[in-house]
Amino acid sequence: MNTSRRGLLTGAAATLAAGPALARRQDTLRLTGNFVQGGHAIGTTWPGALIFVDGEALATASGTGVFIVGFDRDQTGSVAIEARAGDRSARRVLDIARVDFPSTRINGLPAATVTPSDPALLERIRREVALKTEGFASRIDADHFSDGFTWPLARFRISSRWGSQRILNGTPARPHYGIDLAAPAGTPIRAPAAGRVTLSQPDLHFEGGLVLIDHGQGLITAYLHQSRIEVEAGQDLQRGDVIGRVGMTGRATGPHLCWRAKWRDRNLDPSLFIRA
Repeated sequence: MNTSRRGLLTGAAATLAAGPALARRQDTLRLTGNFVQGGHAIGTTWPGALIFVDGEALATASGTGVFIVGFDRDQTGSVAIEARAGDRSARRVLDIARVDFPSTRINGLPAATVTPSDPALLERIRREVALKTEGFASRIDADHFSDGFTWPLARFRISSRWGSQRILNGTPARPHYGIDLAAPAGTPIRAPAAGRVTLSQPDLHFEGGLVLIDHGQGLITAYLHQSRIEVEAGQDLQRGDVIGRVGMTGRATGPHLCWRAKWRDRNLDPSLFIRA
């Protein structure tokens, strides 16, 4: 066999051998999910890898290599996600699709729930903000989100879409960071995925009966306006456990569950976690 032919065969063999290795390198960062405003990406990579989002270290992959990244309602353009483990790294850039959010008008709300001015009430709101901030700061070491969610109510009607721009009593307000599920008062509210209760408050000014659940890595879901709460802070839940009952406490004009989600400081649409 001449030298040139031997070289060609050797090169071909090397390319074939490198093929699986190259494929493995490309598979070290896999992302699935909803790459839209208010959506999320669930990734798999090296166990314990540090996860960077647009150059900022924001998460750590679980022991099985699973992690989550959320995209805020107002996220625009692209997002760079990078996994680093020792001297290894893998990077993906995602284009985040825009969503056409509707505008919603709600009238007939008590003035104190729209433009509070009483000093005692403002002090109460400040105390409650501190409680909620602490609840949202929870970071349990888990990846309960990886199996998807189920709806927290068995039967409901969506009365307000997530992310809509709200006009309350004629006054423009912040976007609605929840999806409203209308149902009869007393309807059981069930945990859509496993997690740990980080806040359980029966009577907040705006939210009424409020429960927060940490599903791991900074993903927190919130359940507002409950008429009765049946869980306590620190309690571990499994999918399907009853956490409370539908009501119309706080800033509400009818019985419904306002369901919210946050990943760190980013507001997410919880319905996008529902399993197909």
